[in-house]
Amino acid sequence: MRPQHLLLTAPFALSGGRIEAFVSPTGQPFLNRDNAVAPSSTILMDSESHIDGGMHSFMEQEMGEAEKLLKKFNSHSSSTLSVEQAEVVHGMPWTDTIGKSNEEEPLLYMYFWEWQMKFMKDNLTNLRPHDCVTEYAYNDNKDKKARIVNQCYQSDEYRKIRMTYYDAGDSTQVFNSVWYPDPAYNLPVLGIDLLSFNRKKYLAIVDFQPIHEEESDHAIEYEHRLQPIKDKYESLKGRMSSKFYDETQFFSEQMLFARFSEEEVVSRDLFPAFQQYVKLHTELITETTPNRSTTEQEFVLKRQQAYDTYSAERDPATALFANMFGKEWADEFVFDFLFSLSEKKDGGLVVPPMFGGGGPPPGASGGPSHGGNPMKAQHSKNVTPSTLKAGGP
Repeated sequence: MRPQHLLLTAPFALSGGRIEAFVSPTGQPFLNRDNAVAPSSTILMDSESHIDGGMHSFMEQEMGEAEKLLKKFNSHSSSTLSVEQAEVVHGMPWTDTIGKSNEEEPLLYMYFWEWQMKFMKDNLTNLRPHDCVTEYAYNDNKDKKARIVNQCYQSDEYRKIRMTYYDAGDSTQVFNSVWYPDPAYNLPVLGIDLLSFNRKKYLAIVDFQPIHEEESDHAIEYEHRLQPIKDKYESLKGRMSSKFYDETQFFSEQMLFARFSEEEVVSRDLFPAFQQYVKLHTELITETTPNRSTTEQEFVLKRQQAYDTYSAERDPATALFANMFGKEWADEFVFDFLFSLSEKKDGGLVVPPMFGGGGPPPGASGGPSHGGNPMKAQHSKNVTPSTLKAGGP
């Protein structure tokens, strides 16, 4: 059927849940709320016949880019499940291990998962399951006695909160979670990565991971509020090895980092510090006035995309996934689920060895880890919010 009126809106708001709706992940239209759609951005035509070949080509190109980006942004749509249904899928929270264990509590980090789930239900607005899990919800290797479960949620404050639990008995226990603020909130990403190997070696990272080079470029400065928490826990003041990550990119100076061999650190120090970091992150959201400007939201999504790309290329847990479930599955899992905004390079994933670390920081007090903020190279190119377009560089 030939339309009598054709409304073209440019630039396309690529960050929304569905291209025909042009909405943000929270369901809000990607329009500047201070103004209606500017006349210069809308072309009203009486007939399809008025569109010349150049315009057709432009439309097709923009629509193609929009569809690709929207796919990477996971559609930002809710699952048909309720929260209560989603949280018990695949028997979660598990109470026993699939592997071998001599411990009374074989699932070392499961109480972190349970506490976070309850906290999200009690404190986030309009919490609902996110449909980003799909085929990555569960996998196992019965021969090697390992399994992985993934859940994904969203709320009015966060466009996506993903949670992963990996269980291989005493051999390996992993809890991983990343909280991505809704793009209306120009705030750091909350990253949580807790690992145990043979119940003898433990690794923990909890951080407000900056998406800008300068802390002041975020909506609220936050490191001074993290420092009193970190100062309480000497065991969490370690320094990251440069073998996998450059701690001056996407890590703050108040990152909690620990490599230890005493399991008591998990409950004594790590759990309360984890709780306090999670609570503070949600407080920052509450204190921040959301910016619904199309340009600013696209800019924040671009910075989250840069974070995802950086992380996907360096995540040392990839070796674990590849070993247990195959490189092809690990490749798709890392780029399509764990860091779903990431840009995959030709050839896919380069599987790194398992994580190492840098030991305790210098000085008796531990001292701060020398973290920093990301993307100096991009900053040197004078990239600003006004120059970043959806589907841009």
